[in-house]
Amino acid sequence: MKAEKLNINQLTERCKKGDKTAQMQLYRQYYKAMYNTAYRILKDEFEAEDLMQEAFLTAFTKLNTFKGEVTFGAWLKRIVINKSLTQLKKNNRYSEVKMEVVSDDDKTVGVEINYEVLGVQNILNTINSLKDNYRIILNLNLIEGYDNEEIAAILNYSNENVRTTISRAKKKLKQILLKENPKISMYGR
Repeated sequence: MKAEKLNINQLTERCKKGDKTAQMQLYRQYYKAMYNTAYRILKDEFEAEDLMQEAFLTAFTKLNTFKGEVTFGAWLKRIVINKSLTQLKKNNRYSEVKMEVVSDDDKTVGVEINYEVLGVQNILNTINSLKDNYRIILNLNLIEGYDNEEIAAILNYSNENVRTTISRAKKKLKQILLKENPKISMYGR
């Protein structure tokens, strides 16, 4: 890990000096992860590809602002996420807060799901079927690994709004999974 970090630091230093070979090496190392991040938000292959390319251009032109407080990958991912959210807003496909009322009297309360039975792809497909605000917040939280404070900063939400939205999104996800796969519950009420 330290050798890899040293290598990334060396590559970023070379990139700051305009080394195109170093830029290509960084691109090769990160493009798949950055494309996947953009795709999970935008749900469009071509838009994700364009946005990822644009994010790399931005990163290379603003590399002098990279202070190394976080890893290069985390810094680059933040650029990709911010650009993806901006693109969604431009396309009017995402609005700040569209809360869906998730019923409290449903039968999922107290029901545990055996997620291993479902498989990762089934769960990801279900997340992708959610409304944009739920899909994005679950991607940031569950897949990208951001905590509530980081998500609040990224989305410009209050911490309470993030907690509420994550809770509602998880509840909605659970409802859909149980509805589509009624035999996945491990135990219930």
